[in-house]
Amino acid sequence: MPLPTIGLISHGTSSAEGRRVIEALAAAVTEDLISRGLAEEVMLGHVDVQHPDVAEVLAALPHESPVVLVPLLLSPGYHVHVDLTEAVRQARGAHGSEARGACSPEAGGAGRPEAGGRDGLETGGADVLDAGGGDESRDIRLTPTLGPDPRLARILAARLPELDDEDQVVLAAAGSSDDRANEACLEMADSLSRELSRPVIAGFHAGGGDRLTDIVEQKRRTGGRVVLASYLLAPGFFQDLTETLIAGSHDLLAPPLLHDGAETPSLLVDIVRDRVVSAL
Repeated sequence: MPLPTIGLISHGTSSAEGRRVIEALAAAVTEDLISRGLAEEVMLGHVDVQHPDVAEVLAALPHESPVVLVPLLLSPGYHVHVDLTEAVRQARGAHGSEARGACSPEAGGAGRPEAGGRDGLETGGADVLDAGGGDESRDIRLTPTLGPDPRLARILAARLPELDDEDQVVLAAAGSSDDRANEACLEMADSLSRELSRPVIAGFHAGGGDRLTDIVEQKRRTGGRVVLASYLLAPGFFQDLTETLIAGSHDLLAPPLLHDGAETPSLLVDIVRDRVVSAL
């Protein structure tokens, strides 16, 4: 089998810092995969806001080589189950096709949130989308998302300040209209709780989960400082929204997984590589 080509698919953001750190992640992943002989070419694309979009990435990558799409998203929501899946089907001329493979991307960026879709597993496998018509010879594989994965909890813990016994840690997530994405965030809150050996509860800006604003207010009434672990891949709309939530208080917000002034975490590169390997 020829070496695959890789499409790294982020959400997309209008934040200049967010774009920089996602591009840095893509560059680190590209160097890692090519140096290990795991990929012929790596291309960064986006499901929203930015170009190239998924269709443009699939059109640009060679048709004769297997294509592995890795969602640079933390949880499996609308963008995975609808946007990415439909883009792959259209690239192959598929109508009513079904996915087959070792694992679906249901357990792993935030899906499209109710608030306008602006921003951000320890299992293997990938969906190979099989078309009933069109370019049936094209091999396109969609991997699970980056999370939930216990290694993300290690990065989240490293982003937090030194904690006092009275501090109350909350995982601040974007939220999604897709319950599968919210369940993945709850799993990450449990992973962070184990990493810190202290309780961690998840709160959401949007979607069907517990509202972050309500959780912060509740924690404030019980005393102690509220420390928010930002479960976002990069700065952008939801990081700004969370900063507004704690403005003027003694509560603290940690930076997201990627941000200016911090090296791209090697653990994050490891996760992306594992997603690629699982698809081969």
